[in-house]
Amino acid sequence: MNEKPIAAERARETTAPAPTLYETAVKPTLAIDPTTRTQGLNTMINSTKDFVAFGKANFGAITASGKIWAAGVQDLTKQFVGTAMASYEESIALAKALSAAKSVKEAIDLQSTHGMASIARAVAESKSLADASVKLTEQAMAPLTARVALAVESLAKAA
Repeated sequence: MNEKPIAAERARETTAPAPTLYETAVKPTLAIDPTTRTQGLNTMINSTKDFVAFGKANFGAITASGKIWAAGVQDLTKQFVGTAMASYEESIALAKALSAAKSVKEAIDLQSTHGMASIARAVAESKSLADASVKLTEQAMAPLTARVALAVESLAKAA
């Protein structure tokens, strides 16, 4: 009869309750040296500050790029409008010259001279606008390119 109480006692000993989350995770953490906790907290705070500063600098680069782009588009638009106005004024002058022409040959000569000059100006202005557009794109991308280079450099240092 003594065997049953001993078996019951052993069963109680082997089925002890599982440790709680507090006992397995929180309590050991509290036993860590306070300076280690402070160092860990400072590392987290510094990492967060670095992340925020990096994001702020990225936002600044995007803003700078947008300002460059807006100013450049405004300049390109002025250049385009100037070209269009000059072309319009030349067309008005041609119309007046054609109406004053004394012969068909004179009118054809005026029109062919104007046509060739217009084509030459259109090609020159197209090249000028294309060059200005490429230059604007390079200038607007410069702040973003610099941020990407810095990010790659930072990641290389971290690795």
